[in-house]
Amino acid sequence: MTGYITLIVSFIAFFVCLSVHEAAHAWAANRFGDPTSKIEGRLSLNPLRHIDWFGTILLPLFLILSHLPAFGYAKPVMIDRRNFQNPSKDYLLSSLAGPGANLLFAAVVGILISAFPFLSFLTILVEINIILAMFNLIPIPPLDGSKIWQFFLNEETYFNLERYGPLILIAVILLFGSIFDFLFNIDITLTFYLTHLF
Repeated sequence: MTGYITLIVSFIAFFVCLSVHEAAHAWAANRFGDPTSKIEGRLSLNPLRHIDWFGTILLPLFLILSHLPAFGYAKPVMIDRRNFQNPSKDYLLSSLAGPGANLLFAAVVGILISAFPFLSFLTILVEINIILAMFNLIPIPPLDGSKIWQFFLNEETYFNLERYGPLILIAVILLFGSIFDFLFNIDITLTFYLTHLF
């Protein structure tokens, strides 16, 4: 594929993978007793329900055109922990449902590739699903992996971590940009194995 076509196809795949990720958050939260995201229409695979115009489109496009590592985000799924029977555990599981759904989706697409090896779009889907899952498992707010800290920190410290988490994440990205190289190397390896399952 030419450069522009690859860019367009990658964006489409990105929208699909983000929709799976966010819909999984909404499904899990609803399953554990919080209907907030369902009421807000987030229990859907429709990308338009999840797109944040800056985080999903403008930011990754700017990074790509600037030849920087591209990443983005969707509108966060709103979760009201007060509706959970076991708030800490159910909140963590609802958060991990997003990366978990991306890994499951990547595995399913990897199987499909054996039947449709000529569709490069499928390989792109696997790559993006894996990198989304791995990036979101980094234990820094607002990423999904950060929810594990609620079991180890007192309420005030955890609140401050969530409050300043985005700044910490930006600092980590700027100071330790090599983390992307590490994640992309894992992504390439896992993509290879998943696309050669059969």
